[in-house]
Amino acid sequence: VQLVESGGGLVQSGGSLTLSCVVSGFSLERYSVGWFRQAPGNSGDEREGVSCYSKRDNESYYVDSVKGRFTISRDNARNTAFLQMNNLKPEDSGVYYCAVPTTHTSARAVCTVPRGMDYWGEGTPVTVSS
Repeated sequence: VQLVESGGGLVQSGGSLTLSCVVSGFSLERYSVGWFRQAPGNSGDEREGVSCYSKRDNESYYVDSVKGRFTISRDNARNTAFLQMNNLKPEDSGVYYCAVPTTHTSARAVCTVPRGMDYWGEGTPVTVSS
């Protein structure tokens, strides 16, 4: 099982980025998926769920700080999840990880209980300059 994120980089405030998470070893279509952010200076235990999708409920969840700016999606044929990030702000900076739980729960639960994730990628860094 492998999750590989890409698409991060340096962008000016107000800019956009699209993150990708390519999954191998299982069919992403069968599971929920979440995007998590580790802010600069924080440890791995302080990853915040920013956007998550529930396979069980076919719904998405967004943390308040990204609502209206971020969109989670996936392409099942490519076994890939995406996070479209628009109107980026300096506080969006950090390392972004995708993760998959093997249990089936709500999108909000996927995002708010990072320890419930079974598989993690290595992350892709995002830096938003002011």
